[in-house]
Amino acid sequence: MTLRTRLILAQSPLALALLLLGIVSGSVTRRLGAQAGLILADNYRSVLAAERMKGALDRLNGDALILLAGHHEGIDQDMASNRATFERELAVQEGNITEAGERGVTHDLRASWTAYATALQRNLGSAPEARDAFYFGDLRPAFSRTAQLADEILAINQDAMVHKVDRADRRAERFEELVILAIVLALGSGLVASTWLIARTLRPLGIVAAAVRRFGENDLKARAQVRGGGEIASLASEFNKMADRLERYRQSSLGELLQAEQAAQSAIDSLPDPILLLDAQGSIHGANAAATHVLGIDPDAMQAEVHGRADPAVQAVVERLRAHVFGGRGSYVPKGFEEAIRLVPTPEGEKILLPRATPIYGERGAVTGATIVLQDATQMFRFDEMKNNLVATVAHELRTPLTSLRMALHLCTEGAVGALTTKQADLMFAARDDCERLQVIIDELLNLSRIESGQIQLRRRRLSPDAVVRPASEVHKGPAQQAGITIVPEIVPGVPDVFVDPDRLQLVFSNLLTNALRLAPRGSRIIVRARVDHHAPVRDHAVVAADEVRFEVVDSGPGIPKEHQAGLFEKFFRVPGAPGGGSGLGLFIAKGLVQAHGGRIGVQSEPGQGAVFWFTVPVTEGV
Repeated sequence: MTLRTRLILAQSPLALALLLLGIVSGSVTRRLGAQAGLILADNYRSVLAAERMKGALDRLNGDALILLAGHHEGIDQDMASNRATFERELAVQEGNITEAGERGVTHDLRASWTAYATALQRNLGSAPEARDAFYFGDLRPAFSRTAQLADEILAINQDAMVHKVDRADRRAERFEELVILAIVLALGSGLVASTWLIARTLRPLGIVAAAVRRFGENDLKARAQVRGGGEIASLASEFNKMADRLERYRQSSLGELLQAEQAAQSAIDSLPDPILLLDAQGSIHGANAAATHVLGIDPDAMQAEVHGRADPAVQAVVERLRAHVFGGRGSYVPKGFEEAIRLVPTPEGEKILLPRATPIYGERGAVTGATIVLQDATQMFRFDEMKNNLVATVAHELRTPLTSLRMALHLCTEGAVGALTTKQADLMFAARDDCERLQVIIDELLNLSRIESGQIQLRRRRLSPDAVVRPASEVHKGPAQQAGITIVPEIVPGVPDVFVDPDRLQLVFSNLLTNALRLAPRGSRIIVRARVDHHAPVRDHAVVAADEVRFEVVDSGPGIPKEHQAGLFEKFFRVPGAPGGGSGLGLFIAKGLVQAHGGRIGVQSEPGQGAVFWFTVPVTEGV
């Protein structure tokens, strides 16, 4: 039997209930109609007969009065007609006796009518002078008696009709109650029977659904045991076949792949750093246990949780790294602790995370996803802070005795404490130069500590580019002449004013020009240029404000290889093979000062073609 047939049969109790309800309603309707017909058949004929008899009797009495008045024309024929009418209606009444007492009254009416008809006939044959006495003596009492009996028959049937109507109303009310009860019983029993049949019909579907759910929960032994035929049994059979095939497939190479995937997930979960996996659309679809624990990301509702519960700083970094990787820019490596994320609070307290990103490539080389690692650098950050604090403390402690030592050497070299021999003077001058270099290193260390602690205070004011470039050129003109190098300031017309701290900016120029003088060949030129940077660069897919003022230091030195340019602005970095003499902090300090102004710094160089060190600061915009 098919499922369709079973479902149709399951509705049969309701159809049967409706059929029974129709039968009961029809029977009630017929009985109510029969009750009304019974009233018409039993009483209405007698009422009409009584009315007609009274009418005929009244007309006969009228004819008798006309005779009494002495008029004879047409009276015989009219009286014969009325007598015939009375006889006919009396016969109808005698044949329609239905009520109690009606038979006796009808019998009396027959006797009274017979007496009246006899008296009426004698009245016709009597002398005119005797009719008056005869009418009032015999005919009039017989008329009254007959009319009274006709009224009694009429009253009996009318009362019977009223009682039957009342009885019919009460019976209709009982029939209505019966119909309502029949409706309730029929629908209730029909619904119960239909529900039971439907539940029994659909029970195999529940068995199949339970087996599918268990199979989806990784219970590969789940099967749907459905007996009989029909579509559901066929569906269960096909599901069982599919489950058998999948179980065999799972136990083959696919099982190994799944085990490998689980092993990889376990390996990722064992890593202490939070790891996020992005799909081709940039949505987060995977995370390890550390990401769930530290970032509060739910693996079962990944995308919703990272936008709802994760720290806003994490959301911003994920979006920035996503743009970097899917923009085709390769892996992302942080340049320092300035890119670290601070998470407060976490279950373990404050954490410092360094973001890294690696693209995932598809078979055709396209980026199909990305892996983001938030490296826990809390301990390294604390060690770096301790180191910086130690450096700042040592620099401060060395500054005072170094100042005294410089003053003493200066007094000695100037002969203020007595004349020196030639060898003594040479030693003193060498010691003074070393003290000056040591003073420069200490100043750089102090600037380094201020930059890394974020304590740089800028005293900005509005300056023209010429007021920035020319003092920097003049300060280094003496060392440049000694090295046989010419410093040329160059201001492009139309460059707007800038809002900067001139002392801090001079320190930037000092670092750049010192490096250029150290590397430029004798007889070359160093150009110090200021121009408007109209190009709005894109930094991690975010457009930087246009119309910055760009300062450049252009030399003709040996150039810097590409592989070393990325590390130029890091602490203590030196290009292999470059002349010594520096501490490796100058460019890092210059970068910090430029970034404190809201600008950027960089280098353009090719080996053997010199180098262009540049930095930008925003225009004043009406300040």
